[in-house]
Amino acid sequence: MRKIKTLISLCMLFSIICIGCSKSSAVTSPVPLAADSSFVKGADIGWLPQMEATGYKFYNDQGVEQDCFQILKDHGINSIRLRTWVNPSDDKASGHCSKAETVVMAVRAQKMGMKVMIDFHYSDSWADPGQQRKPAAWVGHDFPTLLNDVYNYTADVMIALKSAGITPQWVQVGNEISNGMIYPEGSASNWSQLIQLANKGYDAVKAVSPSTKVILHIDQGNNISRSKWWFDNAQANGAKYDIIGLSYYPYWLDGRPDFSLSIDDLGNNMSDLASRYGKEVMVVEVGGEDTQPQNTFDMLVAVQKKVKAVPGNKGLGVFYWEPEGARSWSHYALSAWGDDGRPTKALKAFVPNLE
Repeated sequence: MRKIKTLISLCMLFSIICIGCSKSSAVTSPVPLAADSSFVKGADIGWLPQMEATGYKFYNDQGVEQDCFQILKDHGINSIRLRTWVNPSDDKASGHCSKAETVVMAVRAQKMGMKVMIDFHYSDSWADPGQQRKPAAWVGHDFPTLLNDVYNYTADVMIALKSAGITPQWVQVGNEISNGMIYPEGSASNWSQLIQLANKGYDAVKAVSPSTKVILHIDQGNNISRSKWWFDNAQANGAKYDIIGLSYYPYWLDGRPDFSLSIDDLGNNMSDLASRYGKEVMVVEVGGEDTQPQNTFDMLVAVQKKVKAVPGNKGLGVFYWEPEGARSWSHYALSAWGDDGRPTKALKAFVPNLE
C-alpha cells in the first residue's frame, strides 16, 4: 500500500462519519465464468472493528443492514486477511489491530467458514515501502535482541490464535518489505540481517503451527526486474518461506486507472517467480478506484484470470485490500463500497461463477 496508508492516516484524523442509505446505482450484469472453489478470494478488513465501533452501518445489495462478514461472504469472499501491530494506539486512523482484536476478528472469520491470513507488520502502525518503523518497545535493542523480539512476538500471537481454535492458513512475515523491515537493522541495504529477521518470524510460525504457510510480500507485483532482484537476494541469503505475495495497484501506476497497461506484466511476473523459485504465488493486495466500479470489476476479473493462469496451479488467489473501507469513513479512494453503504459492482468480481 505504497503512499496510501500515510495519506489515509492524515485524512482520517479530521473526521469519521457514519453513512446512511441513499438510492443505489444501477448495476451492470456481469458475464459468468467458470467457478473454482479452491481459489482464494480474499478481503483484508483490518478497519472493520473501528468502523463498527464508530457506528458505521453496512447494507447488502438490497439495502438491508447486515453484518459485513455476511455481505462479503455473499459476494464470494472465502478468506480474510488481518494485519496485526505490536502496541498500537486507539487512534481511529492508525490504531487498533492489536493481538486481542486480531484474535477476535479471526474467530469471527472462522465462524463464517472463512480461511484466515495474518499479516505481521512488526510495527506499532503502518508498515510499507515508505515506512518500516520498529515498535517503540524494541527501540534501542541490539540486533540479537531484535531477532528474539521478532520470534517471541510472532510466537505469542500465533499461540493466542491457537488457543482460540484458529490455525491461520497463511502468515505474512512483514508487510510490503521491498525495502526491508524493522529499520534500520532490517533494511534491504543489509540483506543478511533482513533475512535473519524474516527467518525468525518463519521459525516462530512453524514452531506453533507447522501447517501454516509463510508469505514474503513485496509491492509492485507488475515489476518483473524488481521482483527478481528482491527474491534473488532473498534466496542468496537463505530466506525461508512458502509463498510469494505481491501487491498490485494500477491506480498508483503512470497509466492509472488503465490496468491493461500493466496486467500482462503482472501475469508474466507471477509465472516467472513461480518457475524461478519453485514457489506458489498470490496477489495479497489489490484495489481499484471506488468511483469507477466497472473498471475495478474488470481489473479484478483480469487479475484473477492471470493468477489462475500461473503454471502448475501455483497461483493461489487474490485479496482485495479494505473493500469495506468506504471513502466516507476512511477517506480511502480504493474501497469497493459506495456512498449508500452498500458494496459496489466491483465486489461482484468475486461472486461464484462471476469471477
